[in-house]
Amino acid sequence: MTLTVKRLLLLLALVLLSLPGRPAAAQESGAAAIIAEFAGKRSFSETEATVKKLAATGDLQVANALNALAAGELYYRKADNSVVIARGGDPLSIFDALTGEPAGTAPKGDLEKVKVKNSTRNVVADAMGSLTLRSPDEGVRRSAALNLFTSASAEQVGILDAALAEETVPDIKAKLAEARAAAVLKSDLSTEEKLAAIETVSARGDRQALAVLSGIRAGGDATLTATATRAAEAIEGRIAAWSQAQNIWYGISLGSVLLLAAIGLAITFGVMGVINMAHGEMIMLGAYTTFVVQEAIRSHAPFLFDYSLAIALPLAFLVAGSVGLLMERCLIRFLYGRPLETLLATYGVSLILQQAVRLYFGATNQEVGNPSWMSGSFQVGLMAVTWNRMWIILFALAVFAALLFALNRTSAGLKMRAVTQNRKMASAMGIRTPFVDAMTFALGSGIAGIAGVALSQIDNVSPDLGQGYIIDSFMVVVFGGVGNLWGTLVGAMSLGILNKFLEPYAGAVVGKIVVLVLIILFIQKRPRGLFAQKGRFVDA
Repeated sequence: MTLTVKRLLLLLALVLLSLPGRPAAAQESGAAAIIAEFAGKRSFSETEATVKKLAATGDLQVANALNALAAGELYYRKADNSVVIARGGDPLSIFDALTGEPAGTAPKGDLEKVKVKNSTRNVVADAMGSLTLRSPDEGVRRSAALNLFTSASAEQVGILDAALAEETVPDIKAKLAEARAAAVLKSDLSTEEKLAAIETVSARGDRQALAVLSGIRAGGDATLTATATRAAEAIEGRIAAWSQAQNIWYGISLGSVLLLAAIGLAITFGVMGVINMAHGEMIMLGAYTTFVVQEAIRSHAPFLFDYSLAIALPLAFLVAGSVGLLMERCLIRFLYGRPLETLLATYGVSLILQQAVRLYFGATNQEVGNPSWMSGSFQVGLMAVTWNRMWIILFALAVFAALLFALNRTSAGLKMRAVTQNRKMASAMGIRTPFVDAMTFALGSGIAGIAGVALSQIDNVSPDLGQGYIIDSFMVVVFGGVGNLWGTLVGAMSLGILNKFLEPYAGAVVGKIVVLVLIILFIQKRPRGLFAQKGRFVDA
């Protein structure tokens, strides 16, 4: 009997397999049935409800219909209300609304467009965000989870639950949990679940979390409101602390730029007492050297672009140092002891250099690119850190350390220090002070040149580049102590941080004026700066 039953079942299966395919209506999937709801002259709210239903299916194929709806390419036939995608002129090319496969053509008059407005497109965008949670690409899923945190709706709780159950990547799973918590807070779920959701949102602790909690603080359940208020206050305190940290980071970043711009001036001004108004143009020459190197690499060896700054650094040092040496030998050495004439002469040189660059390169800004390792940014808590600023800070400290080593551990550096402390005694000991002056001026100019390489990555490269740093450089040198490298470091960082803390309250221009006034008052009390040079020549 059992054997007979088995044979009957097998025969029945063969008969069913031999039958013709079922009608299209019987084969429709759940998604296809929902797409059919777009047909007819429906209200915008009904269309948006259908979009949410499609997103809830989790079927990636519905993206074809949703994209077409947002683009104004979703139609239905007037004759049978079947929904299709239509593109092109008359006749329109027809595509299946679910699979996107071609389905022939149709006269434009036979079709009616499914109408949408901006709010409908926003709902479609949210729906597409939830669909991408099922993408095989981790980056797409991560981005979708982040976007859903701010746009999640109550209808998406189920979708997020399903995505959480399937997700295996820990950081994406954490972001999905945050998005689900945001959706729960907009739903009709129990107070207990919402309290747990507030805790999840609060743990995120950023401005977006604060925005999600703001809706709960506005009213509703007293327990939820009190809990959300406490969580929001904690987030506000955290944001304020990270905001101060961000200001300090910006201040250190600005301080490193000022250090690079001023460190060469600290040497020339400290050793020689020369007020070099062309120091900014040495920075500008370094920046233009970087531009020339990058143009040559783009034209002849694009694969070397990531090494362009390493190639530009020694060249910028040589170019700016050579110009500085030429200035000292041809002009400045005849003006020692006459500070006013030196100031006017170097100012004239700065104008000549600016005009020469304008004639050769033009007056417009030149494009200097960032190598790949200096592009982009990363997060530290709630603080954004850009890679170019990070590398410039490290570079400024490296230049400072190298210069400190050269002045304290090399023969040339010891001679420079000797001339700084007592020029007459150094000369009596056989040190060629004119040669030391020339080499010192060339060194200071060369360092300004490599500062230009770094500044080309964060500022516009133009003939006026150096003018934006010359006054700040002098302020750093005078505030820190003329000729003292440690003073230059402390002065640059102090002024950078002070500027960034004043800017939010006083603005950039007024902030600089306040800093200048404070330096003037400081110099009245300590004319030689924070770290005054010592020696018989200085004290005389």
